[in-house]
Amino acid sequence: MILPVEFATPEYDELVALRHEVLRRPLGLEFRPEDLAKEHADLHLALYGEGYELLGCLLLRTDPDRPQTAVMKQVAVRPDVQGKGIGKRLVADFEQQSRAMGFSEIDLHARLTAVPFYEKIGYECYGEPFQEVGIPHRSMRKTL
Repeated sequence: MILPVEFATPEYDELVALRHEVLRRPLGLEFRPEDLAKEHADLHLALYGEGYELLGCLLLRTDPDRPQTAVMKQVAVRPDVQGKGIGKRLVADFEQQSRAMGFSEIDLHARLTAVPFYEKIGYECYGEPFQEVGIPHRSMRKTL
């Protein structure tokens, strides 16, 4: 089941721990408190398994300069369930929630290793590759 998670709750802390394990630790990075503080207004979504164990998460951020665009960030799937459709389910729910909230486009920064995943589900690259958190990324988007 996919559920929203409130900022600064034990469930939110669990999402941050998963994101750290999957996205930050492999790069030798830590979350800074000031970065996490910016997430108070974001929509955090978590996918839980049958035993209420966290399988994956992501967040939706709005951009005041692009009010019709939902920004997808921090997509993380537990390593032992990667490749089993968890990411696809998370993104599909994100798209559904974004439509319901009135967004007409989704934008994200994808690590180069994740670009094929997003292309398979209808996202397209735009702009030039760039470095973020010390590794190559591409800007991607999808019209809803």
